[in-house]
Amino acid sequence: MTTERSKSKGVSRREFLRLAALTTGSVAFGGYLPQVATAAAETPPTLAPTATGAANAIAALQADDLGGLVGKLEGPTIILDVAEFPKTFAEAPMLAELVTAGDLPPVEERLPDPEDLLVIQPLTEIGQYGGTWRRAFTGPADHENGNRINSNDKILHFDYTGSKIVPALAKGWEVSEDGKTITIFLRKGAKWSDGQPLTADDFMFWFEDIYSNPEIVPTPFPEMQINGKPGVMKKVDDFTIAFEFPEAYPYFVYVLAGSTGIGAGFATRGAFGTFGGGYCPAHYIKQFLPKYSSEEEVNKMATDEGFDNWVSLLKNKYSWALNPDVPVMTPWRTTSPINTPTWTMERNPYFWAVDIEGNQLPYIDKITMTLAENVEVANLRAIAGEYDIQERHMGLAKLPVFLENAEKGDYTVHLDPAFNGSDVAIHMGNAYTGDPVIAKLIQNKDFRHALSLGIDRDQLNEAFWLGVGVPGSTAPAEDTIYSPGVDYRSKWCTLNLDEANALLDKVGLTEKDSEGFRLRPDGKGRLQLEMITVGGAFVPYTQIGEMIKQQWKEIGIDVNVKETERNIAFGMTANNEHQMITWANDGSEMLYLFARHALPIDPNECHMGMAYAKWYASNGEQGTKPTDPEMLRAFDLYREAFGLDEAGQIKNAQEIWKIIVEQQWSIGTVGQSPAFMGVRIVKNNMGNIPARQVNAQHARTPCSSQPITFFFKA
Repeated sequence: MTTERSKSKGVSRREFLRLAALTTGSVAFGGYLPQVATAAAETPPTLAPTATGAANAIAALQADDLGGLVGKLEGPTIILDVAEFPKTFAEAPMLAELVTAGDLPPVEERLPDPEDLLVIQPLTEIGQYGGTWRRAFTGPADHENGNRINSNDKILHFDYTGSKIVPALAKGWEVSEDGKTITIFLRKGAKWSDGQPLTADDFMFWFEDIYSNPEIVPTPFPEMQINGKPGVMKKVDDFTIAFEFPEAYPYFVYVLAGSTGIGAGFATRGAFGTFGGGYCPAHYIKQFLPKYSSEEEVNKMATDEGFDNWVSLLKNKYSWALNPDVPVMTPWRTTSPINTPTWTMERNPYFWAVDIEGNQLPYIDKITMTLAENVEVANLRAIAGEYDIQERHMGLAKLPVFLENAEKGDYTVHLDPAFNGSDVAIHMGNAYTGDPVIAKLIQNKDFRHALSLGIDRDQLNEAFWLGVGVPGSTAPAEDTIYSPGVDYRSKWCTLNLDEANALLDKVGLTEKDSEGFRLRPDGKGRLQLEMITVGGAFVPYTQIGEMIKQQWKEIGIDVNVKETERNIAFGMTANNEHQMITWANDGSEMLYLFARHALPIDPNECHMGMAYAKWYASNGEQGTKPTDPEMLRAFDLYREAFGLDEAGQIKNAQEIWKIIVEQQWSIGTVGQSPAFMGVRIVKNNMGNIPARQVNAQHARTPCSSQPITFFFKA
């Protein structure tokens, strides 16, 4: 059985970038300088800093150490030696009261067997119980806000460095000598939040009755296949399951630890409505399946609750964010759902982790997420000190005013840079068919090149990234091991209006109207593209889109920037209805663990052609086969890589990135910055807070920092 520790030490920024090497088995994320700076302010909170304050803050940020706001990478330790496990246990006062009242079993009966506990050494100190963690969220589509805090229910996890796999829901794993079988060992005595035991039957129920039911999961997960050949799940005993594949697939361990369809945990995949995670509470979910009652009965249940059919009802009941009744394995469970003004979570009395002294985790009793009408409101409230820890939706462009008001708001600002190539990418609707003329242009490489060459990324960087981002393509940081090379960070991504105009002429867009905009080649007036942006999320996508719109006027391209809510936007991409959409390409630096923002291959989410993703994942049985031979070549390289050794995977990844950049199926702008979930506002009374935390999709930031160990200081 495999269990691993990992270590990290602080390094310089230059060394930090060098160590961002993304290998088959590890990602080395080094730390920056340990000092964290804050600034005092005499002015009341406002989204506009004083001119002097802004100038000073920006100058400091553009220095090599980003103003000293990026600290040393650090985090808690997973204890693996059973000899170090605690022998006695304690619990939160709110739970002790329930035990005394006879409403809850003693803590010893709620925890797993003593040798099967998850034991954590907190970063700094043993915490104190109690308190309510205040955060912002932006609406029902913002379920990742809670998912990422609660991702302890993943089968396996990455540690705080993002570089080593550690136990999570499973206490360990084995890979067979031939690499075809990956065995997972569960924690005996672990229980769902309603007190029912978690066993291998919950995994087998998921595989046989959820994942293998095409009415529920119509397209198989690509990561559950090797070279297009599906794997199966088998029960070994009550607390052991095995994933068996027809070919060697040792990388599947990393898939289980990553942010994948099967690896992200029941809660996350339930909230997304994709029915992934690898397991689910069979004792609760069975009641919603026709197999265990009848189709007539479950459809009546659905119509009684206002749903069209039993699958829609199941999707609602499966979501921990929408359904407070669904049992979970997460540290906190929903008590007031996400479709209310205050999404509320309270501690799970059966959570299966303790600190080194035997205190059941989490320390914090409750999390309340208050609805913010938009990200401006969320940022304003953070400036006023109304949130205890908030990294999601905090604007990098607001950093000067955050710093000016830090003392008054009694908080500290941390920056956690990421490694993906673009915080805002223009994902082209490569499978779009709604307008044949525009569809043909989108599928023309010269047209995509022209659009990319018409973007002034330096202007975007100064306006929205305070000049600290890295302009370029969607390719990951040039010093990462999957990088195709320094040239591919700038290829087709440097402003060149002459070449852009020449390419547009080449594709037949030679005629213009009186305002200088290019005309459609079918004679039906001005060519107008549509760019979908998501409002109320992370970075100012709409404002960035509007600046790009102004820049494209120089090459005669007119674009309508259309802001929508996230669920609506993602619904459009799922139905191939978008011409282009602005979204991040986060996670793509770990290409084999989160390729959905790099290639159209993941039917769980795809912004570059869902029809192509379904074709890829179903091995040609669904969707539409791409006509671009280079996309097919990238697909082949990607599929092949999962069966290769480390050197082969690196070689394939670098070639895939060369293809991606050359083809510009997704156009990069500015990235490698803290803009996407890397501006962290933390009240000064919070304990066990890392100076820096890894900012990566595969590590489920901030979960790899173990929020279950955060606490309120007395």
